[in-house]
Amino acid sequence: MKNALITGITGQDGSYLSELLLEKGYNVYGVMRRKSVVDYGNTAHIKDRIHFIYADMTDVVSLITAMKISQADEVYNLAAQSFVATSWEQPIATADIDAIGVTNILEAIRVVKPEAKFYQASSSEMFGLVQEIPQTENTPFYPRSPYGVAKLYGHWITKNYRESYGMFACSGILFNHESERRGKEFVTRKITDAASRIKLGLASHVELGNMDAKRDWGHSRDYVRAMWLMLQQDKPDDFVVATGETHTIREFAALAFGKIGADIEWIGKGADENGVDRLSGKTLVKVSPKFFRPAEVDFLLGNPAKAERVLGWKREVPFDGLIELMVENDLLLNGPERGGRV
Repeated sequence: MKNALITGITGQDGSYLSELLLEKGYNVYGVMRRKSVVDYGNTAHIKDRIHFIYADMTDVVSLITAMKISQADEVYNLAAQSFVATSWEQPIATADIDAIGVTNILEAIRVVKPEAKFYQASSSEMFGLVQEIPQTENTPFYPRSPYGVAKLYGHWITKNYRESYGMFACSGILFNHESERRGKEFVTRKITDAASRIKLGLASHVELGNMDAKRDWGHSRDYVRAMWLMLQQDKPDDFVVATGETHTIREFAALAFGKIGADIEWIGKGADENGVDRLSGKTLVKVSPKFFRPAEVDFLLGNPAKAERVLGWKREVPFDGLIELMVENDLLLNGPERGGRV
C-alpha cells in the first residue's frame, strides 16, 4: 500500500485527489495549517479517512516532520495562495507560499526520502502574455501577475531539483479547472452562485470584470487524474493539462444564466457592458472596472496532446457539462434545504 502526502488538501483539487487516491487504496496524509478553528474545507466528508499533519509551506522544519510522519511514496504539492487578484494585494505572501514553499517541500523530500515522487502544481498563468497559440510544454513563459511569477519559480525549481539531484519531480501545467467545490472568489463560481441566487430571488445581478478574457476550462476531477498519472510513469516529465478549447467569460456567463432560463443579450462594450435578460428586461450582469486586473491575461488555450499521448489522459466533462454541474449544485446550496452535492 502506497503512502501519499498532499499539501493544500482541503482545497478543490486536494479534495478530489484525496478521493481518487483513497479509491486506489492509498494511505492519504494531508498538510493542514494550524488555525484557531479547525477547518477541513472540501475534505470534511472524508476527514476520518485522512491522516492530517499540522505544517506550513513557509516552515521547512514542519515539512520535514510531515515527510518523516507520512513516509510518503508520492508527494502532491497543491498548496498555494491561488487567487490571482489577491496576489496583487499580497505579493510577498504569495511568493513565500507559491515560490519558496516549493523549495521547502523539495528540500524536505530530499532530506527525508529522496526516492519519493513529487508533483508540482504549475499553472497556465505562467504563460501570461502568450507567446504562441496554443500553449504547449515548450511555449516561452511571460507571467503577468505576482501569482504567475511565483508559480514560474516553483516550476523551475522543480525542474532544477529533478536535473540536479535525480529526483522524480514533475510539474503539471494545469489550465483553468473548476468544479462545484471552487471558491466563490473565482469568477466561474461567482457566476454560477449568482445565477442560482438570482433564480431563487436572493440577488438581482452580479458584477464582473473583463468579459473578453478567454480561458481553457475543464473539471478538477479530470485534472487530478492527470496528476496521479504523471507519478505513475517510469520517468519524470512536465505536462500541459488542458481541454484544447477556449471560451470567454461572456460565454461562460451566458451559458450559466441559460441554465436558469435567462436569455442574455449583451449591451454596451468594455467597462460599460451589461447582460440583459431578453425575456424580463432585467439587467443580470453588470461590468465593473474594479474587477479588471492591473495586467490582464487575455488568451489562454492549452494543447494537451503530450498528456493524451504519453499519459493516456482525456478529459471527460465537457464545457457545457461543467457549467451545468456548478449551477445545479449552487441551486441546491442556496435553496431552502441547502443540500448541495460535493
